[in-house]
Amino acid sequence: MPIPEDVTGEEIDKDVRQELQSLPKTLAEDVAKNLVMVARLIDEDPEAAYGYSRVALRLASRVAAVREAAGFAAYATQKFGEALAEFRAARRMTGSVDLWPVMADCERGLGRPEKALDMAGAPEVHKLDKAGQVEMRLVAAGARRDMGQLDAAIVTLQSPELASSSVQPWTARLRYAYADALLAIGRDAEAREWFAKAVEADRDGSTDASDRLAELDGVEFVDALDESESEDSTGSTDAPAPAQDAEDPQGPQAGQDDRD
Repeated sequence: MPIPEDVTGEEIDKDVRQELQSLPKTLAEDVAKNLVMVARLIDEDPEAAYGYSRVALRLASRVAAVREAAGFAAYATQKFGEALAEFRAARRMTGSVDLWPVMADCERGLGRPEKALDMAGAPEVHKLDKAGQVEMRLVAAGARRDMGQLDAAIVTLQSPELASSSVQPWTARLRYAYADALLAIGRDAEAREWFAKAVEADRDGSTDASDRLAELDGVEFVDALDESESEDSTGSTDAPAPAQDAEDPQGPQAGQDDRD
């Protein structure tokens, strides 16, 4: 697959670069460039990222960072069985538990929420850092919802991290998941409160909490371009009135349940 001229391979994390030092120099450079493309495209074009990951995997399948990148690229394209196999391979190579939550989420993707819950109660969870433990909680709550256990999903998300007023990288997604679970059982007023809290914490647009909040408030967004085209079609020469848009700092992707 083509590599843009501006990609040198030096953009990769220093730890990954160190892993690649076990390869011949030219091969290491080729692998690094493909890994850069995976990271660059995984959000905007997952299928292309997956293609680059397969190239890297073909070149250096014995490098843990390559197996991990291939796993995330497969995960992004919902190839959950393939992703799980790659994550397991990376874990065998490194002995790290960092991939445990996403491995559990792959089990959900494969239609095995019970297995995901088993993993949520495994000793490996205690070895995760705080971010990993929160991620595991999100996966477990999602598994409960997969099984129709909505009340249990809410209880699963109730935690010191949810109650904390401190904003961490995971805060918006945790609050969003809690709001969504409340909404699923008809607790709309509480759901609105937590969607609002998610908006406050969502500094990088990792959820669509602002859209969900607006929907609950009955706010309808008007596309000014569509409105203008509609007036043009009727022969009107009047300029369209500006739409009264609600504030919307939201970017794409509401966190995989996150995939809920």
